[in-house]
Amino acid sequence: MKIFICTSKHLYNQIPPIKESLEKSGHIITLPNSLDNPLKEQEMKTVGTAEHSKWKGEMLRLQKEKVNMNDAILVLNFEKNGQANYIGGATFLEIYMAFELGKKIFLYNPIPESFLKDELLGMNPFIINGDLSLIK
Repeated sequence: MKIFICTSKHLYNQIPPIKESLEKSGHIITLPNSLDNPLKEQEMKTVGTAEHSKWKGEMLRLQKEKVNMNDAILVLNFEKNGQANYIGGATFLEIYMAFELGKKIFLYNPIPESFLKDELLGMNPFIINGDLSLIK
């Protein structure tokens, strides 16, 4: 299966062992935008509002391409700044894109308690509770 890994840029350090495990199981992995430079957005904000907005729009279009070219997304929703199972704005958009495109949606951990919980429930993700063997 072709899988796009989605997560907060602050959690990119969690990706390598999961990517390796999935590849050993025969999956083809697409990695998140800016994986090589997780702080790129902060850099773009210092350049100026117009430049940041243009860059952000490009990243959103690239997200859609990545979701579209894969069979599924795997959301690595780990704890971030004290919030369990964190899903941020960009990751939520990736989940929604996958939902709209009829792709499989896997969450590594349960749906977080947040104002987006009802929407996430409505997209019916498959929660694997950390068990990568459930991705089929």
